Parts: sequence; structure tokens; C-alpha cells
Amino acid sequence: MDLAEFDYQLPEDLIAQGPLPERDASRLLVLPRRSGSIDHRLVRELPGLLAPGDVMVVNDARVIPARLHGRKEGTGGKVELLLVEPLLGADWLALGQASKPLRVGARVEVLGSRIEIVQVREGGELVVRLPLEGDALWRFLDEAGELPLPPYIRHAPGPADRERYQTIFARERGAIAAPTAGLHFTPALIEALRGRGVGLAPITLHVGPGTFLPVRAQRVEDHRMHRERYFVPEESARAIARAGRVIAVGTTALRTLEASQGRPGPGTTDLFITPGYQFRAVHGLFTNFHLPRSTLLMLVAAFAGLDRTKAAYGEAVARRYRFFSYGDAMLIA
Repeated sequence: MDLAEFDYQLPEDLIAQGPLPERDASRLLVLPRRSGSIDHRLVRELPGLLAPGDVMVVNDARVIPARLHGRKEGTGGKVELLLVEPLLGADWLALGQASKPLRVGARVEVLGSRIEIVQVREGGELVVRLPLEGDALWRFLDEAGELPLPPYIRHAPGPADRERYQTIFARERGAIAAPTAGLHFTPALIEALRGRGVGLAPITLHVGPGTFLPVRAQRVEDHRMHRERYFVPEESARAIARAGRVIAVGTTALRTLEASQGRPGPGTTDLFITPGYQFRAVHGLFTNFHLPRSTLLMLVAAFAGLDRTKAAYGEAVARRYRFFSYGDAMLIA
């Protein structure tokens, strides 16, 4: 398929720059997956749109303050590092930006600590060695790191983002982007879902940089996804197996479910879901609105059909829905 098939026109003022005061006050576009007309609701009406026995699978990944600003030892040149994934010991996979290329052996000073570049890989990836591990590392990142908000959010991360760019399910540290569909949930909404007989099952997928990277290949099939780590707990696997319908909360939960087929345990996935993919594990999708030409939009088009997805996005634009991470949501079921 040609990349242009997944383009659409979005007025810039519809890109949400911050969350609504109440998480579950967002608008909800309801799109029947196979046929039927679009409906317009609020997220807090979600329990009435699901059935007893449905299970919503949520991603409990916690975003870490993974963006570090420092200076190169010796020259004082500015350096920005984005920690992506822990490797062995104190080593992390990272992305880096600097006025001059970073080389093996270079050291970056961040808040009195030195981070060493130990490997330079193709595609701009680095392996960096941090001076701390375990709880000491998390304390260092909480003090020195910056929350990696998406590039389309123009303000610098602040204290409010540290709360609102995390879901209430966030437990497992390691993601560099929020599983944004989960941002809409509140304790009251969860209680209402359970009162309806709808279960919730947590899984973990640590969102990596691929969620931000544009698709540069003109043929969609030529794009390659970044690998991401996931974990499916035993209890969640049992709930998924018993579910009447499995409703993925976000594209990250959906990719985890399709990669794991609901089986418990750890794994990694670079699954790239495009139109023509045969879904085997998921029956419904609760998700935000995604960027034009993005892999996330391709996943939605695979699930609902390209024409129906384009029509739904067109209506969302016409009705001035709020788009992307801090924006409104849609339910496809």
C-alpha cells in the first residue's frame, strides 16, 4: 500500500496541547467495527457501551523521565540523550543529539554525574553506561530527567504533566511514551465498568521510540517497526481466556495481545499491523486519534477498515474532536 493512503488533513488547532480537567470528560467517537453509523458520546459513558463479560486489557507501563540534558566533558557542548531500553548492568540503549557526533568514549555530564558512550550503532542509536543502577538510578532520573512528551506538544514538561501523562494504571517503569488511551480512565470509571460486569486485565508493553518515528518508506510494507518488550501476567492471561470479548485499551495493548495471543510471560515484538492483517486475539479497540501516515493509524485502519477509518477521522475533524495524546478517544467494537 502507498503511504499516502493514510494521510488526512488536520487543522493544527485540533492538536490537544494539554488534558481536560477531568480525565473521563473527553469525547468518545463510537465506530461499529463492521457496519453501522457513527455515534458521539463521552468517555464516562463507556460502561453502557460494553457488555457483561467483556474484558478491557490495559497497559500498566509507567513513563520514565528519560530525556536528559547535559554537556560533553571537555568541550562543554550541549547533548540531549533519550534513554530507550535497559540492557545489561548499567548500560542502556539510547538516542542522542549533539552539535557534533557523539563518539565511543565520550562522557556527558548530567547534574554532576557522568554518562559514558560505549557504543555507536547504525540509525543513531547509542549504548550508554549510566553511573547508577536500581533505585539510585530512578532517584537520579526523577531529579535530572525530563518527561519525554511527544514532539507535537509544544510546551516544556511541567509538574502537571508528571501526573497527567501517566495513566492511573502506571506501575512498571520503562516506557518513554504513555499508552495514551489509558489516560482517560478514573477510579470512578473503573468502578462503573466493574459494576457493569466488565473486567480489567493489566499487561505491560514498554512504549519505545518507534511510536514517534515517521514512516519514511513510500510503500508501507517496507517500513520496519522498533522492537518493544512486553509481559502478560498469569492472572491477566486467565481473564483474557475467559472473556466474552477482549477490548484492547490502546494500540500498545492490542499489539501485545496479538503478539502473545494472550499467553502469559515475557516477550518482545516488532509486529507491524496494516490492512489485511487477520486479528486473532482482540474483538474491540478503545484508542485515541493518531497522526497522519503513522503506524498507529495503519493499525486502526487494519482493525476497522481503511474507508471506515477515514470516514470516522473526517467526521472527528468536522466536529472538532481533540487529537493525539491529550485528546479525545474512539471505541471500535
